[in-house]
Amino acid sequence: MKKTIVVVGAGKGLGNGVAEKFGSNDFRVVLMARSEEHLKEYAADFEAKGIEVHTQAADVANFNAFAETFCKVVKTYGTPDVLFYNVGITVADEEVQISEQTLVDRYVVDVAGAYNCIKLVDTEEFAQKKGAILVTGGGLALQPYAGYLPLSMDKAALRAMVQALSPVLKEKDIYLGTVQVTGTIGSNDFYAPKTIAEEFWKLYTERETFEIVH
Repeated sequence: MKKTIVVVGAGKGLGNGVAEKFGSNDFRVVLMARSEEHLKEYAADFEAKGIEVHTQAADVANFNAFAETFCKVVKTYGTPDVLFYNVGITVADEEVQISEQTLVDRYVVDVAGAYNCIKLVDTEEFAQKKGAILVTGGGLALQPYAGYLPLSMDKAALRAMVQALSPVLKEKDIYLGTVQVTGTIGSNDFYAPKTIAEEFWKLYTERETFEIVH
């Protein structure tokens, strides 16, 4: 039976890059993002490459609504084999005014949204499939920078969450891992989505460590 990857945070960069890597290995791809218009565009690209693709609009910041939508996805396509969380706000601090509320709003998307997704697949059905949860981390978790303060804080929290929950989920045969991307995605060949996607594939297939620093 064909396996399924659900990509939360589809996009022309890493989200779709990882989706294509799995799709090229005979996975059914389900893309989730806020914009239905963008999802239609992504779907057309995947279809042109001969990859089975489906889409579902959803906003991770609305926990209850997202959970309802995710459950519909599971009902339609079955329990996935892989969940990939690729959501994060990467705007430089100089472009916006950072306030206490900014920190809260960013945390909701960057970290709490990931936790919500992890809870949604922490099920007996997912465990029976030896399911995998993959999360996009960032080098700012290891070397924080004041010019990206909210993102630095959130990537550190995200890394801590993955590290803490990975052994707990492992006991249920569920894998949880992250790639810490230490540079700007797409800035060169090393940070190309296609290259980083190989690291996520390595996490999925080997399941030996909770983290790869790239």
